[in-house]
Amino acid sequence: MSSMFRPGRFQYLPPVIKNLIIINGLFWLAQITIGRDAVPMTDLFALHYYQSEFYKPWQFLTYMFMHDPNSFFHILFNMFGLWMFGSTLENLWGSVRFVIFYLLCGLGAGFVQMGALWFDLHQLPYEIFMSRIDVPTLGASGAVMGIFAAFGYTFPNSEMIVLPIPFPIKAKYAMIGLVVLDIIGGISNDQSGVAHFAHVGGAVVGILILLIWNKNNRKTFY
Repeated sequence: MSSMFRPGRFQYLPPVIKNLIIINGLFWLAQITIGRDAVPMTDLFALHYYQSEFYKPWQFLTYMFMHDPNSFFHILFNMFGLWMFGSTLENLWGSVRFVIFYLLCGLGAGFVQMGALWFDLHQLPYEIFMSRIDVPTLGASGAVMGIFAAFGYTFPNSEMIVLPIPFPIKAKYAMIGLVVLDIIGGISNDQSGVAHFAHVGGAVVGILILLIWNKNNRKTFY
């Protein structure tokens, strides 16, 4: 397993990355145009708690293509992270393996988020419980977190700038740090609207998949 990332070897916009960005962009454009009034896209495609009247099984897949229609930065940061770290992995693994990995990370993130919601909601009084079961989860960040975890695992010593840290940090430490922050944010229930446990779920599923794929290979993580 390589420990350093050398971008000169790779295409900068491989086909799956390009098509994922296009699909997410089209979904977001639909959300901010026809989805505001004519089509209840959030009700149909964002992930809802399983006891919500809006819950549908397909939402475990479709939620990762939905983003906040009131925030361009939500989709911008997710697509930038997908391109920044995913392009390397797609070129390394090939398009078929990459898209399987991406979707599995997104599905895993959705199931972990559902479990976290179950734990949180069932501790609430009934009135508050009922007021929150229709709050949706949406965004590619769980799947993208799986991509980032895979990048940090595969290229642990690649250095990057992570704001507001003013100096380069190795990918393995950045990955661990982000997971820890999400765990803290999820446990503290910070009410930020961020699906912290979806991020953690995506990262954990990503690492588990890599461990399975590489079980016969030596691993370097130092």
